[in-house]
Amino acid sequence: MKKIIISIFFALLIVLSFIYIINSILLKKEAIEESKLLDNINYDEIITNFSKKEINSNVEKSSVETQPQETERMLKVKELKTQNSDIVGWLEIPDTSINYPVLQGLDNEYYMTHNYKKQKSKNGSIFLSKDYDWELPSSNLLIYGHNLNNGTMFQELLKYSNKSFFEEHPKIRFTTELDDSEYEIISVFKSRVYYKSEKNVFRYYFFVNAETEQEYNDFIYNAKKESLYDIDATAKFGDQLMTLSTCSYHVKDGRFAVVARKIE
Repeated sequence: MKKIIISIFFALLIVLSFIYIINSILLKKEAIEESKLLDNINYDEIITNFSKKEINSNVEKSSVETQPQETERMLKVKELKTQNSDIVGWLEIPDTSINYPVLQGLDNEYYMTHNYKKQKSKNGSIFLSKDYDWELPSSNLLIYGHNLNNGTMFQELLKYSNKSFFEEHPKIRFTTELDDSEYEIISVFKSRVYYKSEKNVFRYYFFVNAETEQEYNDFIYNAKKESLYDIDATAKFGDQLMTLSTCSYHVKDGRFAVVARKIE
């Protein structure tokens, strides 16, 4: 009887392992398809479809105010938005799998479990905090993504734990339909979700829009203080910030964050 039980146990273990491997492969395949999406768009067709009136209008306005030059990536993001208006941009970090569209929903839950096509997905999406206001605009692009064992979404963000990786990859690229910019990293740190009762702690995940210069400066001070290693680059009040955040398992409810400022 004991041998039978042991045999059944190992058989179940093998089946569960097989299911896990298949599931990981499918998730990886889905993420790879998403990461290739930007390069697969026929942006030549998008340019062709721009009306002559729109182009002339831009030329006329350029004599009065400076118009941003539309890059290929900006045009691709514009096309993506016709498929899903929740797509607000594209995020890319060289030499990582982080090369994804960025979504913004009405809450911070939906895109944890849905992809850019609004299909159910365990991978979720890379998404911007619902509190970011493009009209202001807000001070900090607070962007979230899962830390998945299959290496997708924000799992490779943790490469920045190593200073050598940061030194080779100090910049992040973020593209919207109106802007195509690089952000230089100013801080990399580990944190966690704090209890409400805890005082004098750095709740970086609440910082989206600074109501005062002091609030902005406090965020920069704390981010620099918590950094895993010294980084010369910093930010001053008025600089556009970006914070990439994902789960980390160094403590319960751990978080890993990378803060960067827009290069003008």
